[in-house]
Amino acid sequence: MISIRGQKHWLWRAIDANGDVLEILVKSRRNAHAAKRLLRKLMRRWGIPQVIVTDKLRSYGDAVRGLCPKVQHRSHKGLNNRSEASHRHTRWREKIMGRIKSLRQAPQFLPVHKQTTTTFRPKRHRLSATSYRHVRGKALSLWNDYAAEMTA
Repeated sequence: MISIRGQKHWLWRAIDANGDVLEILVKSRRNAHAAKRLLRKLMRRWGIPQVIVTDKLRSYGDAVRGLCPKVQHRSHKGLNNRSEASHRHTRWREKIMGRIKSLRQAPQFLPVHKQTTTTFRPKRHRLSATSYRHVRGKALSLWNDYAAEMTA
């Protein structure tokens, strides 16, 4: 949940098995319509998943049964910890920014934050030291290329 101008908005986020963010959606309600919208957006881009893991919100069940009835849906308290952990970086960055100020700012900030987090925060615990240095070197060279393009 994020607060924008004193109103609650729900940050819907889909992540894959590796913890990488696939889709983000900000909606003022946490209902079946919003869950269906996220699933449609997700399936349009990535295809139909084999398994969907969610928290215990009943709206997810309605959305999964309506859009992809043959997909295995797992709904349990502890199974979505990877998704909850992916919110941490966004909340930290949002706090530094002084919160998200408007609904227009949220779709601009969140996808860019998703891409930079994926690029510049490699999963250190899953990489050897040499692989980690290689990934960080590639990220730095990518950053330098973008910076050179922007100044030229």
